[in-house]
Amino acid sequence: MTTEATLPTTAASPTARQVWTRARGIALALVLLLVGAVAIAVVRSDARHGELDPRSADPYGSRAVAELLADRGVSTRVVTTLDEARAAAGPDTTLLVAVPDLLTERQQTGLHSATSGSGGRTVLIAPGGAAVERLAPGVTADPALSVDSTLAPACDLPAARRAGNADTGGIRYSTHLEADACYPSRRLATLLRIPDPSTKASAEAAPGDTVVLGARDILFNNHLDEHGNASLALQLLGSRDHLVWYLPSLSDLPDPDDERGFFDLLPSGWLWGTLQVFIAAALAALWRARRLGPLVPEKLPVAIRASETVEGRARLYRKANARDRAATALRSATRTRLAPLVGVPVAQADSPEALLPALSAHLHGAHGDGETLHTLLFGPPPGDDAALIALADQLDALEREVRRP
Repeated sequence: MTTEATLPTTAASPTARQVWTRARGIALALVLLLVGAVAIAVVRSDARHGELDPRSADPYGSRAVAELLADRGVSTRVVTTLDEARAAAGPDTTLLVAVPDLLTERQQTGLHSATSGSGGRTVLIAPGGAAVERLAPGVTADPALSVDSTLAPACDLPAARRAGNADTGGIRYSTHLEADACYPSRRLATLLRIPDPSTKASAEAAPGDTVVLGARDILFNNHLDEHGNASLALQLLGSRDHLVWYLPSLSDLPDPDDERGFFDLLPSGWLWGTLQVFIAAALAALWRARRLGPLVPEKLPVAIRASETVEGRARLYRKANARDRAATALRSATRTRLAPLVGVPVAQADSPEALLPALSAHLHGAHGDGETLHTLLFGPPPGDDAALIALADQLDALEREVRRP
């Protein structure tokens, strides 16, 4: 047997052309995947630009609402910082918080303190469980979303009754406070109007209140003309002369003591999602590693030269640094071939007590020494590649000596 240390490059070694032929399919798939990902990213980056922005004419922008409000004499001003939003709270102002969940806990608490008792209206767009509990204390968000997107008012709130059916289906809310609960889905409201008990109505202005809306759809440009969306949006946002549209942004820096950690930035449910991924990976590994029975030998589709087989096995042994296994294979094959030549059954070829005495009797000279034969055929594994090559040469010489007439 030979090892890779003495083998030149042969036909069994793949050429650069062969490597490229085998890998070009995978390379092409990776390129197509990369191009597709870039194309999707470009398309989506334009599709949602300016979402819920009253200056944006994109399908998911809200410019149409702002234009209709302007026709009714309601001015719209966009603010992007918490300080601006808090300063704008007043009896003649409607403050719309576009994405309440982006605010930190301290920002949400501070915003509620500024709007409570101001006499104005605060409109919260689809706040989640933690956000709504701080921005509208006494209101709880249900984990299950509404099944239907278009719902009926089913309440006495004049704005909802005039608007009729609207696309308010989304987050559902419950409260123990005195409130107008509208557009119910499975007995929970998707729109709440909670009066501010610390303010009272006057001849000049309506009492302060907070409106919690479970979905954004009625504010989107591409949904405004459906059902009673436009009517409901105009009535909720046009009850005061001024509308302040608060869009939290990167410039609205949080309090240094209230910075979020890495796990706080992950979406809720990430733990369960990660667990499901690990379970799926374990099941896939179990599926791919299953054994349905013993291996079944098959005839090779082409004839392979013995020299290529030997070279391939030698490369595998060399790559795995398995000199012990290579030496064991060499000695076992040699003992199996020598046993019949000296009159020992093949079944006893691996027994030193049966094979060595017969070999010593058959040989003459140095090769007949029992200790030398034992070390050669049953000794320890070689310590390096040179010793393995020397072992192979000695085994070849021993077999030639036995076969010599």
